[in-house]
Amino acid sequence: MKGRLVILDTFGGGPAAALMVDGKLHDLLIDAPDGPPGPGALFRGVVDRPVKGQGGVFLKLPTGTAFLRQAKGLAPGQSLLVQVTGYAEPGKAVPVTTKLLFKSRYAIVTPGAPGINLSRSIRDEDERNRLLECAHEAMEAADPQLGLILRSASAGVDEDAVLEDVIAMRDLAMAVMAETTGPAELLLDAPDAATLAWRDWADPDPDEVIERAGSFADLGVLDAIDALAGAAPLAAGASMYVEPTRALVAVDVNTGPDTSPAAGLKANLAAARDLPRQLRLRGLGGQITVDFAPMSKKDRRQVEQVLKSTFRADPVDTTLVGWTLLGHFELQRKRERLPLIESPAR
Repeated sequence: MKGRLVILDTFGGGPAAALMVDGKLHDLLIDAPDGPPGPGALFRGVVDRPVKGQGGVFLKLPTGTAFLRQAKGLAPGQSLLVQVTGYAEPGKAVPVTTKLLFKSRYAIVTPGAPGINLSRSIRDEDERNRLLECAHEAMEAADPQLGLILRSASAGVDEDAVLEDVIAMRDLAMAVMAETTGPAELLLDAPDAATLAWRDWADPDPDEVIERAGSFADLGVLDAIDALAGAAPLAAGASMYVEPTRALVAVDVNTGPDTSPAAGLKANLAAARDLPRQLRLRGLGGQITVDFAPMSKKDRRQVEQVLKSTFRADPVDTTLVGWTLLGHFELQRKRERLPLIESPAR
């Protein structure tokens, strides 16, 4: 099964989307029926109370409580627009921000950040000029406080399709930004799995999109999901265990039967290349600690370079913190996926 294949089906009673690349599960998106508000949901919240010492405030949402960091000058009872930035840790308030983003397949509209920008990955000068002309035309009727970023997926796309996409996001942003007063209310729901797949798996475009009941079973997606319960196989018999706990995600790299002097480095490089995919498929974020296989300290730089390269291409924001005194590597990852272990099917 060669090529880039998007599969839309259900998993655990809710919509789900899988991205298979050359027969290998590359990404997985799962919706939680009746779950917490997902990243991207837009609310009008009401300020509840400040949190002394943390520089933030709790907000009232129609779905519960949210927490806004670095909030100053807000009075209890005040209404403001906020957007969910990630899934809350168990027992904690939903994290939100006042920096709103209206994101679609080709465009991101940015209220409060005016200006028109293009993805830096679009390097062809003629193409950049063509897209800039298109962007300026689409934003002529926009509020001057709205900004626009054209995503890399817009490169080479027909002008009418880009215009339609930008105008839809522009109009949506202007409509939502006008809803500043009133009680706590959901203004825009989070995108579901199918919408996220259409939006974020467009660069490059898939070779085929399959949407039918039972396609996860027929095309090997369910088998690949079941395999996530065990160790992730690496080259030469090495393996990597990814195990979430309440406090953090623990990753353990083993060399397997290879006892050569270079076994540790080879296993660690393979693990570094595959770690972003393994975290994506499991929907894991927060604090992550990697216990790499034994290797010399001089090899750490090589492993760290591979980590930087692979996480740079990963769609989920991840901060590489660095090595601990015990020789572990720490990361901090945004909680913008529903953890697989919290799916109703688990």
